[in-house]
Amino acid sequence: MSSSPTSWLLSWVGRCHRVLVSGRRVSILGELLSRQIPAGATILDVGCGDGAIGSWIVERRPDISVAGTEVAARPSCRIPCTTFNGNKLPFADAAFDGCLLVDVLHHTDDVTVLLREAARVSRKFVLLKDHLCENLLDEATLRFMDWIGNRPHGVRLTFKYQSKRAWMQHFTACGLRECTWTTNVPLYPAPFALAVGRGLHFVALLQKI
Repeated sequence: MSSSPTSWLLSWVGRCHRVLVSGRRVSILGELLSRQIPAGATILDVGCGDGAIGSWIVERRPDISVAGTEVAARPSCRIPCTTFNGNKLPFADAAFDGCLLVDVLHHTDDVTVLLREAARVSRKFVLLKDHLCENLLDEATLRFMDWIGNRPHGVRLTFKYQSKRAWMQHFTACGLRECTWTTNVPLYPAPFALAVGRGLHFVALLQKI
């Protein structure tokens, strides 16, 4: 039975994304994130996907321990992974030194719910990579990027993008304060960075108050 045009398109998009973006994304984010993690830390990677970023960090920082949790844990995940329901993390308070969330919160229905859970199970910090959305052009660009990167994998898309001001409000509501913040996240080479880079991505280290 032949595949539908839609499934063929999604398959093609997924292959192109893996070849052109995924490998670069893992190495760049792995490097940016690992610099922020203190020596000997235990990390929970919330929404770890296939565990590629967590695995990259552990390979280059063997002093760090990374476990993952995911709504639909993948058998091929590269780090130890447990399943959770998307809202409540199945771990005790302060079970880890810190939590890592990479492009996860904009897929939730309520950003504060999961961010508060990440703060609860962390002793010291939350390390976050996500998007900034300040206008309609930003939103349109991010929706397109989300569709390209996630639709082929069946990831639920809620498009809950936040402005810098909104992020600050979420941090405060969850008992977190900004320690470091950067939008210098060079995920895409020129000339694509002009369209899908341009400050739409940030990495922030948040300390518990």
